[in-house]
Amino acid sequence: MALAKILLYYVFTPLADPVAVRLWQRDLAASLGLRGRILISEHGLNGTLGGEMKALKRYVRKTREYPAFKHIDFKWSEGTGLDEHGASTDFPKLSVKVRDEIVSFGAPGELSVDEQGVVGGGTKLTPEALHELMAERGDDVVFFDGRNALEAAIGRFAGAVVPDVETTRDFVEELDSGKYDELKGKPVVTYCTGGIRCEVLSSLMTSRGFGEVYQLKGGIVRYGERFGDDGLWRGSLYVFDQRGSIDFSDHAAVIGTCARCGSATNRTANCTDASCDAEFVLCASCDTATCELHAAASTPVE
Repeated sequence: MALAKILLYYVFTPLADPVAVRLWQRDLAASLGLRGRILISEHGLNGTLGGEMKALKRYVRKTREYPAFKHIDFKWSEGTGLDEHGASTDFPKLSVKVRDEIVSFGAPGELSVDEQGVVGGGTKLTPEALHELMAERGDDVVFFDGRNALEAAIGRFAGAVVPDVETTRDFVEELDSGKYDELKGKPVVTYCTGGIRCEVLSSLMTSRGFGEVYQLKGGIVRYGERFGDDGLWRGSLYVFDQRGSIDFSDHAAVIGTCARCGSATNRTANCTDASCDAEFVLCASCDTATCELHAAASTPVE
């Protein structure tokens, strides 16, 4: 029986001809019947692909044949299924594009990369090294969520600072606001889904005077693989495909709160109004999200 899998991966490395890399990657993924999204820039490659396991393994082998991509860390997770053609049901199509950034902070001019990765980023910590840091520094350590507020609403590290951002592009303004200047003298551990956003975020923080910045190597995905729900992580991991979220064990905490009824849930839903692109934490009983929720969430408290 064919197995449905999903790959999550990235690499920061200088690419002299992103357009040529795009054509190669598009043809490779399409020839293997894969779906998902691949972004390419002069700074590197970022992808999430779903499909049959044998096809994905071939994709990994062929991609690693390119010298700049030899050491990509491919993260595997379970897909929900395959259609009658053997294509992933977790993604509607294959999209391969060239962009100014492979993760959209809106600050391509601030990012510098070389063959070893991002220049000036935070110190990388394996999940085990993170626990060692916590044992040594205890309450001095600050977890800093590198995702948007919706993602953090259903899962985050215990006690984490969750910036008030709707998109990754909001982080630059958020950091420049001065809200987090009190953290500049503390050990700050940035974390995100697979690690890519923290590569950039940690470099932005370092350049703004945060003196001791770390990033969780491999992101929440690698931490969950190592410690499941028996470590410092709480809740579900939001993912950008049809699965919605994933859990690391059968005893994952449910920390999200339904925006309509207040019940505990890890479910999210898009607004059903065509003019609204908002997404909410919403339980199955409340079923659909409307602009009324968006308006309520946006109304200042007097």
